[in-house]
Amino acid sequence: MKVKCFLVIFCLSLMSLMSFGQTKPNILIIHVDDLGYYDLGFNGSVLHNTLAIDKLASESVAFKNAYANYPRCTPSRYGMMTATYPVNENKGYLGGIPDSKNFIKQFNKEGYDTSYIGKWHLGEGDSSPKSFGFKHSYAAGRAGGIGSRFYPFNFNKRNGKRHKEQVEDLEKDGEEGDYASDMLTDAIISFIKNNPKDQPFLAVLAYYSVHTPIEAKPEDEERNKKQLETISFNEGPEYIKEGAGRRKMRQDHPGYAGMVENIDENIDRLLKTLEDLEIDENTIVVLSSDHGALSNDGHKGYRELASTNLPLRAGKGWMYEGGIRVPLFVKWAKELKPRIDSKSIVMGMDVFPTLLELTTGKQLNGLDGKSYANVLKGKETWQDRIVYWHKRKARPHSTGDYNSSAIRSGDFKLVHFYENDKIELYNLKEDVGETKDLSEVNFNKTKELLDQLNKWKSEYLIPEKMNLFPPKRKGKK
Repeated sequence: MKVKCFLVIFCLSLMSLMSFGQTKPNILIIHVDDLGYYDLGFNGSVLHNTLAIDKLASESVAFKNAYANYPRCTPSRYGMMTATYPVNENKGYLGGIPDSKNFIKQFNKEGYDTSYIGKWHLGEGDSSPKSFGFKHSYAAGRAGGIGSRFYPFNFNKRNGKRHKEQVEDLEKDGEEGDYASDMLTDAIISFIKNNPKDQPFLAVLAYYSVHTPIEAKPEDEERNKKQLETISFNEGPEYIKEGAGRRKMRQDHPGYAGMVENIDENIDRLLKTLEDLEIDENTIVVLSSDHGALSNDGHKGYRELASTNLPLRAGKGWMYEGGIRVPLFVKWAKELKPRIDSKSIVMGMDVFPTLLELTTGKQLNGLDGKSYANVLKGKETWQDRIVYWHKRKARPHSTGDYNSSAIRSGDFKLVHFYENDKIELYNLKEDVGETKDLSEVNFNKTKELLDQLNKWKSEYLIPEKMNLFPPKRKGKK
């Protein structure tokens, strides 16, 4: 009798442990390329109809002070994947990240099935998604852009040439009439549906949209042309001069609006898949962007500009808020109460430390990114956090920006254009558009933040920390 009781208790305990092991939350990260903070209806767009994303935001912890690590694609993505400040603006060297600081390998150890689908742009070989630790990848290579949104995807319709960097998989699997964002969504839905039911997954869907080329489906573009006829811009200027070029002041591009809305439709499909599989309650969904929308051009000449980030200043390439402030929504229906966090300062490099702690309770040491798990749970508020940026490869020819560094501490932000020693100070709580430079009237705060910024740079901008490339092989130059 005692033996039977022992066996029953043992079996129940084993079943309990197995059940516990199967309840780890899934993770779905949706990363949209070049999506501006104000490109969404939830944040104030009157042209872009983003019903699915707006619904997701209303069910999430929605951050009002979320930042990209850098105002351009590759460094920002490197910062997110490594939880470090991207002080090197090239591709870095993911192959050199030790396993102890590799978040994807940590999730693999915890039993997660991991997948990366879409724009990678962080290298190849030992810096490819699979070498970095993802068990599955699709259409994720060194390419930073796509030749065309429509099949054949590696063919640039404007100049009639093959795109210089080929996007893997899409052209092989596509056919006439296919649209890239639709195919990427199909791929991640397939991965989720085929994932073993007893195994949690971590999946990243990184759209090549809404980066250039601006190519919407004809029906989406036509719909937005009609909607634009009903919108008034109050006779304000379409462009103003800024930096080495100009800044767009209107959100009035029907093609770009169509691309944003196509992303929204695909996210709707994806979220409905989670519901149909009855895993939506225990899936952590993170939606964000790598930097602000393309709103500025440079001295090389006028280019097709996608959007405006108003009331934020400037856009992609700039250290002003339009270049680095991004949408960030985190949903976990089972554990997190939806709300708007208008105070906490969080960064892209915080995403993986946060997810690791939420799902496993673990933290990795020696990194710049921090877990905001307690912020999500409403136990902390990070309104006084200090964060930094540094850029040494400006593009005055294409986005009009200049080399600069920046620091945000609480409500104040200082931007230092260090090549000509131009300093600007703003109170973001009172002046989110960065229109009133306080550097001369608030000398003490200016000096305080500049000293902090220079101290950080003296610690980070050293050859040992900036040399992120693999060593040259013997016999190679």
